[in-house]
Amino acid sequence: MNKVLVGKKVIFFDVGYTIDYPASGDWMFTCKFNEVAGERIKSCSEEQIRKARHAGLDYLEKNHIIRDEKEEVANLYQYYKIISDELKLGMTSEEIEAVAADRTFNMENYVIYPDAKQVILRLSDTYRLGIISDTWPSIDNQLRTLGVKQYFSFTTFSFELGVFKPDKQMYLDALHKCGCDAKETVFIDDSPVNLEGAASVGITPILIAANSASDVDTPYLKIHTLSELIK
Repeated sequence: MNKVLVGKKVIFFDVGYTIDYPASGDWMFTCKFNEVAGERIKSCSEEQIRKARHAGLDYLEKNHIIRDEKEEVANLYQYYKIISDELKLGMTSEEIEAVAADRTFNMENYVIYPDAKQVILRLSDTYRLGIISDTWPSIDNQLRTLGVKQYFSFTTFSFELGVFKPDKQMYLDALHKCGCDAKETVFIDDSPVNLEGAASVGITPILIAANSASDVDTPYLKIHTLSELIK
């Protein structure tokens, strides 16, 4: 095992770009979205798209306590409507509904990293595993479909708390659920900012750079695949 795990009892994982990645290359602009609006969006500038994304995400962040997948579809409907309106894509209500439902229920939107399940299984023999993730209710189906849900003993999800990493509440909730001292835990995430949040409460951070955008300088241990944890 990697020496950073010596003396640890719990390993917390992020999900996106840690356990899996988006099939389309983008978490929100899914294959279904591209099928419906891909040609229309080509006439938009990068700055226009950036502003539209910001407006959509602002809505999601302000309306993030969600009870179930039905509410998830409703929230995502508003997100894609904002994207369509801001970029003048002219998406119909039926098209927006189809994209929102696909984002919620189509598990082909997520691709597990080749080594992820094997490593998680191996680690579960020695450590208790948990998840700290900014996500929606469909995460339960996502983890089940990926074949890893059963290995995680506790989860902290943003849609339940109404806050996002690096808010301390996310990490404190995870520590409360696992019942361990922070120094006995590690957290694996692709965002240095999120790892700073974990470090601020005493959790040992590990940066995973499976996504090239995360391959940055960091004071924390950096790995490129989960397999590096068991070597």
